[in-house]
Amino acid sequence: MSMPLTIESTLVTQGKEVRVKGKENCFVVTLTGYRLYPIGDRIEIRRHEDADQIGFGKIVELTWRDNQTICTYQLLSLHSVN
Repeated sequence: MSMPLTIESTLVTQGKEVRVKGKENCFVVTLTGYRLYPIGDRIEIRRHEDADQIGFGKIVELTWRDNQTICTYQLLSLHSVN
């Protein structure tokens, strides 16, 4: 069985990010499909594909399950509060 995979360089959260309790500036977002992000490198974070970036983050964990990617990231810098 094949597994379609996309390689991403920008994390688009669609506004579905949830803060991880007990970890400073960490969030988790569940995305449809299998996506591969660079772990440990600084990447751009956006709320929507066509929106301006909200800041930069670092992916700390990726989990693939049931045609979903569960991504945990740490927000490193924030350009906008809203």
